[in-house]
Amino acid sequence: MGPQAALLPDGRLHLHHGPIDLVIMAEGQGEATRTAYRAARDRFATVLAELVPELPLLRSPLGAAPQGRIARRMHHACTSVAQGDFITPMAAVAGSVADTVLAAMLTATPLTRAHVNNGGDIALHLAPGATTRAAIAGLDGQISGHITLHAGDGIGGIATSGQGGRSLSLGIASSVTVLAPNAATADAAATLIANAVDLPDHPAITRQPARDLHPDSDLGQRLVVTHVGPLSADDIRTALSQGAARAQRLIDAGTIAAAALVLQGQGLMVGTFTDRATAQTERSLEHA
Repeated sequence: MGPQAALLPDGRLHLHHGPIDLVIMAEGQGEATRTAYRAARDRFATVLAELVPELPLLRSPLGAAPQGRIARRMHHACTSVAQGDFITPMAAVAGSVADTVLAAMLTATPLTRAHVNNGGDIALHLAPGATTRAAIAGLDGQISGHITLHAGDGIGGIATSGQGGRSLSLGIASSVTVLAPNAATADAAATLIANAVDLPDHPAITRQPARDLHPDSDLGQRLVVTHVGPLSADDIRTALSQGAARAQRLIDAGTIAAAALVLQGQGLMVGTFTDRATAQTERSLEHA
């Protein structure tokens, strides 16, 4: 079945094709919303055909740059966050698709606010003076905190990764949410930070080779987490501190703005962009 498009009752646009499922919102003057949705639908129709021929390269560790526009976004985002860690361009596929569709919308018409949500990895646009409120949600669907983003914050991407999500994880984080200049970077960074939240050789953690679970996984024979038993408070702090250190390196490099890390009900925030938003999120995470 080819790409499917439907307008939701609340006025958002739903696009679906194969493994890709987008929910899109656009606000602007006059016919801007309709024009943006038409551009999103047209660009979305080409996404899978563009990506599929390069999947073998995209599922391999970073090396030669791919050719397609979305694939190049994936490669660039992963290169910007890798800092020597193992990563393949697939770590940024959801965010890159969201960025690409949003870019098509903004090329077609000026918008006041817009977002493209690709399974929780979100490309965001705010025109000068615009704001939006976003929830930091765990992979179990529970809300861990809320943030208010302003156009001047420089946040164009929000992404969440962790154990139990759509993708396999090398770490044990319940969730890691990253704010970055674009969704592709946020997506790749969330993956690496979630991988860093870990307790190697801990008896409460079960792992299996990735390809035993998904034969075409880009993680190959690397051990991914399949179960995390109850952990002590000290274990949780240790694992979270390792993820926080990885996030801080990306913040220090200017690659991401902030990250919220959650493990078994305990969480912390790394980085700041507005004092009010950070304080609100930290209070919420303390009660996650």
